[in-house]
This record gives sequence, structure tokens and C-alpha cells, in this order.
Amino acid sequence: MSTEATTPTRSTGTDTDTILRVRDLHVRFPTPRGEVHAVRGVDLELRRGEVLGIVGESGSGKSVTSLAVLGLLPDTTRVDGSIELDGEQLVGRSDKQMSRLRGAKVAMVFQDPLSAFTPVYTIGEQIAETVRIHRGGTKQQARARAIELLQLVGIPQADTRVDAFPHEFSGGMRQRAMIAMAMANDPEVILADEPTTALDVTIQAQIIDVLRTAQRETGAALVFVSHDLGVIAGIADRIAVMYAGRIVETASAVDLFARPRMPYTIGLIGALPRLDESTGGPLVPIPGSPPSLIGLPDACPFADRCPLVADVCRGTEPALRVLDVATGRPAETTSTGTNAATGTSPTTSTNATTGTNAATGTGTGTNPSNSAGTATPHAAACHRTDEVAAAHADAGAIFHLPEIDAVPTAHVPRADRTPVVQVEGLTKTFPLVKGAVFRRKVGEVFAVDGVDLDIRQGETLGLVGESGSGKSTTLHQLMDLEAPEHGSVELFGAPVDTSKSGARALRKRISMVFQDPAASLDPRMSIHDVVAEPLRAVGASADRIQDRVPELLELVGLRPSEADRYPHEFSGGQRQRISIARALATEPELVVLDEPVSALDVSIQAGVLNLLADLKARLGLSYLFVSHDLSVIRHVADRVSVMYLGRTVEEGAVDEVFERPMHPYTAALMSAVPVPDPVLERSRTTILLPGDPPSPTERQTGCRFRSRCPLYAMLPDADKRRCQQEVPEKAAHRGGSVDHRAACHYPERVATLVA
Repeated sequence: MSTEATTPTRSTGTDTDTILRVRDLHVRFPTPRGEVHAVRGVDLELRRGEVLGIVGESGSGKSVTSLAVLGLLPDTTRVDGSIELDGEQLVGRSDKQMSRLRGAKVAMVFQDPLSAFTPVYTIGEQIAETVRIHRGGTKQQARARAIELLQLVGIPQADTRVDAFPHEFSGGMRQRAMIAMAMANDPEVILADEPTTALDVTIQAQIIDVLRTAQRETGAALVFVSHDLGVIAGIADRIAVMYAGRIVETASAVDLFARPRMPYTIGLIGALPRLDESTGGPLVPIPGSPPSLIGLPDACPFADRCPLVADVCRGTEPALRVLDVATGRPAETTSTGTNAATGTSPTTSTNATTGTNAATGTGTGTNPSNSAGTATPHAAACHRTDEVAAAHADAGAIFHLPEIDAVPTAHVPRADRTPVVQVEGLTKTFPLVKGAVFRRKVGEVFAVDGVDLDIRQGETLGLVGESGSGKSTTLHQLMDLEAPEHGSVELFGAPVDTSKSGARALRKRISMVFQDPAASLDPRMSIHDVVAEPLRAVGASADRIQDRVPELLELVGLRPSEADRYPHEFSGGQRQRISIARALATEPELVVLDEPVSALDVSIQAGVLNLLADLKARLGLSYLFVSHDLSVIRHVADRVSVMYLGRTVEEGAVDEVFERPMHPYTAALMSAVPVPDPVLERSRTTILLPGDPPSPTERQTGCRFRSRCPLYAMLPDADKRRCQQEVPEKAAHRGGSVDHRAACHYPERVATLVA
């Protein structure tokens, strides 16, 4: 990459606690359409032992900033400004010079460990290589260090797993190994780029715990990049919110969540469904999409999406200014430099009384939330901070919240509603085969091994569980409309009709929305054809299709005039709306949703969840909603079913299950979900489940959860024997609802786990 150093090689500052100092960082990428100004005047400081959280939507510049620190951007990239690591200037260094620092003084944990590891070398060889490059020593010493690191991050049987290849590790184990590699040489800074994004909540909790261990063992400062404000709330001392390549708000974690002063920050917080709340109301949808970073005008880049926009917002881009948090007004400041939009100098402000820098958060005083013991001023880049402060950070007072009507059947007792899905004891196995030429069956995979589902008209059932628990297989069993291997499946009050005519009739009444809209929408078909395809499949006339497609696009909030465009021309949230329109084409009564918002930013997620709630109320739909995010399930579902290793282990009304879990697995899942409130999150008890679920190729005896169960470890021997020998059946707990059932021998003792 082409670079230009703008400051001396050695810092002249006196802040000896500062390990990383970024000044006026600009990153530009050349493209055929023009130069993308991905990072625009970012100023950051990171102190020893501190955790800095960087949040924002996709494209805000979070990852690019981290990659610029490591010098891992493409050669055609232009980087201007200053990046100092322990006083050493990094901008302008060659790749060979940077290689001496990567892994030694600064290390990175990437988002996808499978692509970050080399597949043809063992995990141990790759960690040992890092040790030998920077520390020297023999192969035996490097291998011993690799085993020690794998043990430290909680890899079981590290002395043998050190010889495993990356594909032989689960996702969570690969991320642990990546953290082990990052801490191999006791770096001074660890950059973690979305390290928990693709992981289950239980594995996410383990990874966060391992990162804390890595920081404690190495004494490193940590930069944690994430779009999940709940995760950031629990781990960060200080938070920087990025938008359109700039930092638009920064403060201590406690202060930012308690008193946000930028509408964008308020929108991000308000867009999050919360595990600890059961409002059922609409989330905060941030309208529109982030702006193009090619040729940005001198105006607030959030203006087109901001509900408080004024003429001044479109006239000049606001500087990042230190605020008087009590009033929301800028403190007495002396601005330095010019507007960041011009790309000529930093956009910082210095407080005249305390000598603090708005962007970097350095100064005097004490902050209990800050590990470095330095005051963290609150700064925001907004012209309307007075109005934001007057709204008391109430998202509903700033953003327009849609009105969602009640479901038509809400007043009807559940027992009187028409059954939509009734599944009992569903089983599905797959043959385990061996051999390339002469294939032979050597076992079975028990993918689904006793699943029960019950959905009534106008109801949403949330299906949750870790990856590999059998959720997707259960969905496919329903959607295949085939006779079950074992157990019973009834749709709309009757057994599944497997005849051709029966299946055709059911196809009109049940539809599906997939996890990844980019993969599920045919890129060669226009949006009109994508939405019309289900109608053609059921024999709808051309006139009916011509009238129905515009109706569906309007129903999901898209313009019918865009029907001739192709999927790649839409954003992720718009593509998911197209998928929903397609699913509604045949006017179904049941919609199956497989992780429909897991790939979306929280701001886009909120709009899709609001849309689903509105459609459910207007059309009287029933949903089977699969998600690994229990916060989403708490918000959207009426009932919840928890799966573990192919079996339903707990089910009931969502509020009752979440407030009084009767199975230790459910309690562990809920404890692992972060809450976007630093004070509350840091006072909660997290139940860390050891290891991964047992192999589904082995038929388990007794309770299949006991190998990971925290309650099992506390039981006397006589009670343990019952768990080992007897399969627990789902039953209601004494004093609870008859609809709330759990497959646990000792449900009354689960409350002690989180007490």
C-alpha cells in the first residue's frame, strides 16, 4: 500500500501509558467509480491494559482501521496520517518491517478463523511457527509453547489436539486457537475483529472469557471491533462509535449507554432487542442506508437518515467535540484543524479546563470504568446535541416508531386456536458411510431424535439451540412434506398428505425465508421474476401475477418501480424484504424463518423484525422462527422450544421460560446472551459450558446433556446415577404452568445456577 508519514518517528508526548496512538488517519481505495474514502480523519489512543470497543454498521470503517494498524491493506491503498505503536511510527514501513512487529508487539484475531488458518498445516505447527519467528528456540520448545497456549485457552487434550488440522476443530475451538496464536509472544496490543460474530452464544461467552484471559496473561491492550453492542457493553472500558469512516461519538462504556448524545448511537442502542425485556413493541429502525464514501459532501453524513436533521446539518460536517454531559452542550473548546470531510487535518477539540482530547479520550482525573485510571470525556460529532440531551436518550422520542396492531387472535385462548403445526417425537437419521469406491454404512447420525413442536394460529414459536442441535434438519423435515421416519407430523390439523396433489395444496399454505438472501435469490432473475416464481409454480394466471407482484413489494416496504432490478443492486436488508415478499406470494398461513436476521446489521435487523411483526398482525400469519439469538426470540416469539443434540429439552410461553428456566441448558443459553447495559451486564452470572456437544453419531444413554451440565457436577452420586441411566422426560414443574415443560430430572435446582 502507498503510505505517507506525517509525524516524526518518535512521539514527543508524555503519556507513558499510551501504547497505540492514531492521528488523523485517512484510508483511500481506488475504484473504477472513484476513490473510496473509507477512513476519514480517525483519532484514537489506546492505553496499556485498556479495552477499546469500536462499533458501527458494516462499511463504517471499523475493520479497515484495524487492518491499517497492522499494515494489511492492499498495495493500491493510500494511507495518510500517523499510527504510533509504543512511540514507533508504523505508517510508511515496508511489509518486511511490519512483519517483525506482527505477532510480536501487535497481534490480530480475525473474524473467520477457518480462512485465517492455513488448511495444510496443523494448528500446532502454525502456532509454533509464530513462536520461532519472533522468539527463536528449537522445534521442541516451540511445540511445548503451542501446547501450553492451547491449554491456556481451554482446548481439551491439548497435547494431542496440537497435531489436528484446522478443519478438525469446531468453530469455537478454531477461534480459541486463533487467540492462542495471537498471545503466543505476549503482544502489547491485540486487535480482535468481530471475533464472536459467527458463533453460538455459548461459544461466544467462552471466547470472550478466553480474550479476557489472554489480556490478563499478556498484559496487552485490546481493541474489540463488533457490531454487537451487547458484547461491547460487557467487555469494553471505552467505546468509539464509527459512521461513514469517522468516529461520531466516544465515551466510557457506562456513560455512552446511559447518556448517548448522537442520534446514530441512540438508534443503534434502540434497535437492539433485549433479553431482559419483554415489551413486544417495535424496535428503532434507522431509515435508509449509509452513504457512499465516494465524493462525500461537506455535510453530516448521517443527515439523510437522521430524524433531527436541520439546515446546519446539510451545510457543514460537525466536528467531534467534548460535551458537558449534564447539558449535552459542547464544553468550552478550542478547535484544532479543519473539517474532517476535507481530508486535510484531524477533527479534534481540546477542553480548555481539563486538557482532554475529544477523539482520543486522554486527560486527567479518574474513571471507575477505565482500567487505566484516566478520565474519559464524552465527545460527539453532532450539531443537535442539545436536542438529543433534551430527549433523555429516548429512542422513541427521536425516531419514528411504527405502529403495530395486535394479532387478530390475541384475545382468543390458546386452547381454542386452530392448530397449525403439531409434531411429536420426530426422528431423522442419516447413514454414516465410509469408502470412496465401495461405500458401506458404518453407523448413523442421529440428527433429530425426539422433537416436539406445537404452533397455533397467529402464534410465533421460537426454535433455539446451538449449531448442530438439529434445528435446520427439523425445518427441512417439515418443508419436505414427507412421512416422518418416526413420530408424527400434523399440519393444519391433519397428518401430512404425501400425495402429489396433497403436497401441492400444502405448498400454498406454508413457505420459507432463508438465512442468506444473497444466496437464496437467483442473481440472474429480476426481482419481479423472483417474487413471481412461487405464483407460477402454483399455476397463477399472468394477470394475477402482474397485479400481485407490485402488491407484495409495497407490502414489504419496497417500490414496485424497482421490480426490474436484480438482487445485487439491493442492500442486505432490502434483499431479505424481497425474500419475505416471495414467501408471502401464495398467501401462506405458516411462514418458516431460518435465521432471517442473523446476517444483518442491528439497524437493518430492527426494520425486518418490525416488518415481520406487522405482517403477522395484518395477515394473521403463524411463524416458526429459528434463531441462535435469544434476544431476538424473546422479542418476536410467543412460545419457545429449546433443542439440544436433536431433542426438545424445554418448551413453554416465552416469558415464563426466560424468567424461570427449568433446564440447565436453557439457563446457560440465557446467561451467555449479552445485555446492552454495562452496569447490568457486568453484574450478571455467566454459565460457561465446557467443550462441545457430544457426537450425534453416538446414541446417548441417560441425560444427553450431563457431560456439559453445571448442575450435574453439583449433584450427589445417587442423583448422578439417575442422570447417567434414565432419560428425562418432559414434565411440568410443580407450581408452574402445565404448558411449561422441561426434560430434566431436577428442574427445581436450576435456579441455584444463576442465583
